[in-house]
Amino acid sequence: MDKFNIAIIGTGNVAWHLAPALENAGHTITEVYSRDFHRAEKIINKLYTAEVKTDLDFSESKANIYILAVSDHAITQVADAIILPEESILVHTSGSMPLDVLGFSSASYTGIFYPLQSFSKSRSLDIDEIPFLLESDDQTTLQKLKKLAKSLSPLHYVLKSKDRMALHVAAVFASNFTNHMIRVSEEIMRRQGLDFEMLQPLIIEQISKTLEIGAKSAQTGPALRGDLNTLDMHYQFLNYNEQVAEIYKLISQDIIDAN
Repeated sequence: MDKFNIAIIGTGNVAWHLAPALENAGHTITEVYSRDFHRAEKIINKLYTAEVKTDLDFSESKANIYILAVSDHAITQVADAIILPEESILVHTSGSMPLDVLGFSSASYTGIFYPLQSFSKSRSLDIDEIPFLLESDDQTTLQKLKKLAKSLSPLHYVLKSKDRMALHVAAVFASNFTNHMIRVSEEIMRRQGLDFEMLQPLIIEQISKTLEIGAKSAQTGPALRGDLNTLDMHYQFLNYNEQVAEIYKLISQDIIDAN
């Protein structure tokens, strides 16, 4: 299996998980970049040979692949500023940003190496269960990214930027919005002085059922039944928070319309 020398640019949640996973897969992390030395040092302490780098001049680096694991709004700025050696590959890890945001970088080749997962530093993940979405206009680069992804997970897919954008939007609904709805339910329970743990079996069963039989078949509740009396009572109960009440109304109506 091919082994690569890799530099990580960024110290956020993705970098926190990806750097040690790559090293565990047999690759060498040469540098971890951050303007804040101590943020990079926290990742370095999880690795064997990597060094902290606080500037974007990588012209003397031994890395073959440079992974931009920074926030979406910083990708273009960092990509334009980084100085890379010849024959280098620069990739970003964003689900929504297109490949061409790397077009003005000094990299010889560019690509996308997007891990489709929600990352938190406080929670460990099984990297081999994470899908990696890949893209490059250069076939040799794409083959290298496939080998890199394969060393981490059997789940890897080649997607164009347009399709990856659609997937990222779907992921926001499935993950981020679902999580926010659970947060709203936590706040409702807390306001009423109730223990949120009472809802946990319901949440676990709903997610499991949805994945098993599909979301449409798994849908239940007053909106699906057209129970307007219950919907109105819930809406009136939520009037203490007009924004949450409106969310309830909009989603309920969308469920009614979808069925």
